[in-house]
Amino acid sequence: MSNATVEQEVIRNGVNVTNLFNTINAVDQQREAAAFQFRATNRWISGTHSESRIRGFFGAGQEDETRTEDFVLQADHTKVLNGDDEGPTPVEYVLHALAACLTAGIGNVASARGVELDFVESTVEGDIDLQGILGLSDEVRNGYQQIRVNFRIAGDAPEEKLRQIVEQSRARSAVFDIITNSVPVEIEVATS
Repeated sequence: MSNATVEQEVIRNGVNVTNLFNTINAVDQQREAAAFQFRATNRWISGTHSESRIRGFFGAGQEDETRTEDFVLQADHTKVLNGDDEGPTPVEYVLHALAACLTAGIGNVASARGVELDFVESTVEGDIDLQGILGLSDEVRNGYQQIRVNFRIAGDAPEEKLRQIVEQSRARSAVFDIITNSVPVEIEVATS
C-alpha cells in the first residue's frame, strides 16, 4: 500500500478550487510562469465594421496549443454613429470585458473562501461625450468619462462577506487595472 495521498478535487460554483490553489502555489514557486502574452488579430471589413480573431497565447512558459478554433468577435458602430450595427461598438466591448473580469474574479474569490453563490448579475454603464472623438473639442477626452458597475449578488454568506468578495475581485481585476491606470500602447504601421 502506498503512502501517497490522493488530493481530493474541490469544485465550488463551477470553479476547480484545487486547481486554483495549485496554480497560485506553482506560480509562487516559479515566478517566471506568471508572464503571459495574449493576442488578437483584427481585419477591417467595411465602413466601421471589423472582425477580431483570438486563439493563441503565451503563458506558463510556453505557447498555448489547447484552443482548436478561433474566437471570432465582430465590432461595428451603431447606425447613428455611421456604422451598420454588425456587432457591439469597441467601447461596449470594454464594458463587457470589465463585467466579465469582475464576475470571473467573484466566482474565483467566493469559491476560494468557501461561499456558494446563488447568482451574480451586473449592469455596467459608461458615459462618453462624442465631442472628443469627433474632433470638436480638445477639452473633452475621447474615451469614457465615467463607468458605473452595479452588482446584484446572493450566496450562502452574510452581506458583508459578499461585499468583501466583490471588493477583492475589484482589487485583483486585470481589466479594472487596465481601465483605471495608464497602460503604454505602442502602434507600429507597415504599408504595402
